[in-house]
Amino acid sequence: MSKSILIKEVQVVNEGKITPSDIYIKNGRIEKIASNIDKKADIEIAGEGRHCIPGIIDDQVHFREPGLTHKSDLYTEPRAAVAGGVTSFMEMPNTKPNTLTQELLEDKYQIGARKSLANYSFFMGASNDNVEEVLKTNPKNVCGVKIFMGSSTGNMLVDNRETLDNLFKKVPMLIATHCEDEGTIRANNAAFKEKYGEKATAAMHPIIRNVEGCYLSSSMAVELAKKYNTRLHILHISTAKELDLFRNDIPLAEKRITSELCVHHLHFNSKSYEQLGNLIKCNPAIKDRSNQKELLPALLDNRLDIIATDHAPHTWEEKSQHYFKAPGGVPLVQHSLNVMLGFYHKGKISLERIVEKMCHAPAICFKVEERGYVREGYWADLAIVDINKKWKVSKKNIHYKCGWSPFENKFLKGKIHQTIVSGHLAYDKGQFFEDKKGERLTFTN
Repeated sequence: MSKSILIKEVQVVNEGKITPSDIYIKNGRIEKIASNIDKKADIEIAGEGRHCIPGIIDDQVHFREPGLTHKSDLYTEPRAAVAGGVTSFMEMPNTKPNTLTQELLEDKYQIGARKSLANYSFFMGASNDNVEEVLKTNPKNVCGVKIFMGSSTGNMLVDNRETLDNLFKKVPMLIATHCEDEGTIRANNAAFKEKYGEKATAAMHPIIRNVEGCYLSSSMAVELAKKYNTRLHILHISTAKELDLFRNDIPLAEKRITSELCVHHLHFNSKSYEQLGNLIKCNPAIKDRSNQKELLPALLDNRLDIIATDHAPHTWEEKSQHYFKAPGGVPLVQHSLNVMLGFYHKGKISLERIVEKMCHAPAICFKVEERGYVREGYWADLAIVDINKKWKVSKKNIHYKCGWSPFENKFLKGKIHQTIVSGHLAYDKGQFFEDKKGERLTFTN
C-alpha cells in the first residue's frame, strides 16, 4: 500500500490553467484537489513557490534492454526519467533481440515490472516477415506497433511495399513510424564515403539524411494511412516540408494521423555540430536553421501534437569513433522539461502549452488510461518543479548509464524537486526511493 501524500500550496499547471491548490494522494491516486485540504498524511510536501505538473509521458525512448545494456538499461534510464519529471515512457523494439514476437515483448514487460521506477509500456516491433505475430498484439496493454521505414537495428527495416500495405491494412491499433527513405540515405552515404572518406564529419549528417529522405518516407506513410484509415503516429518530425502533411483543424482526439516533435530538433540546429559533433548525431538528423525555426510554430498551431525525446544513449567510446562508425542517438530523457522551460523563459511558449504537449497530448494520442492530467480519481503521476532554479549539468547529476549529456557543463533553468509515480514518492531532492516500482500502462483502445 502506497503512503498517503499531501502537497500544500502548489501552483497546479493543468488543462490550460494555473491554479493554487493542495493535492491529497491516497492508494496511488489523487483523492482530492482543493484550495485548502486539512488532512493528515504520511508524507507532506511544501509546494510554496513551486509548480506541480502532471507526470510527463515520453512516447519514444530507447532504453536498450535486453541485449545492449552496456549503453543503458531498464533500471538506470527510468531513474533518469523520474529525475527529470518523466513518470511514464513508451520504449522501442530495436533491442537485441528485436522485439518481433509476443514472447519477446512479454519478456520486456517482465523486466520492466522488476526494474523500472517509472511507469512503462513497450512497442511491438514489425519486420518484413512477422505480420501475423504483430496482429496478436493486445491494444489494451501495449502502446502500439513500431515500423522502422528507414535504417534500423537487426531485422527491423520494413522496406517491402507489400508488407507495408499489409500492416497498414490489417493492424487495428496505433502504428508509430520512423520515416526516412532508405534508398536516399544509402545513395547519399555511399557518395559521401567515396568523396570524403575519413575526412567526413557529423556536420554532413543532415545532408546525408536529408529533408527529401524524410519527406519521401513520411508522405508514403500518410498515403498508406489515408488509404486504409490506419491510426498513424509519425515520430520525430525534423523538417519544414513534412509539416504540411498534418492537420490542425480538428481536435487531437479526432485525428487519425498524428505527429511528434523531439526536443533536440527544437533546441539544436546544424550549427551545433561544430561544437558537439557526433554527440548530437541522431536519426533523423538535426537539420539547418531554416527547418528548425518552423518547428515551434507548428507545435503551437497543433500541426505537431506531442513533445518527446527519442532518448537513445550510446557510450562515450562509441560516440568518439569516426563519423561513419559513430552510432546515431542522444540521451535526453532527464532534461526534456528543461529544454522546454528554456523556451518558456524566452517567452516562446507558456507553461500550460508545455504541459499540454508533454502530458495531456500523449495521453490523448495513445488513449492512456487515467494518466496525463491532475484530476481526482486519476493515478497520481506528478512532478513538482521550481521553474526558476538555475543549476549546472555535470557528471555528478547525470543519471544516464552512459554518463554524458549534450547539456553537460551548461546551466539549465528549472529544477525538479519531487516526482510522484503512481502515488509513490519516487524522487525527492536528489534522492530516489525504489521500494515500489512503476506500473504497466493500460489503454482504452
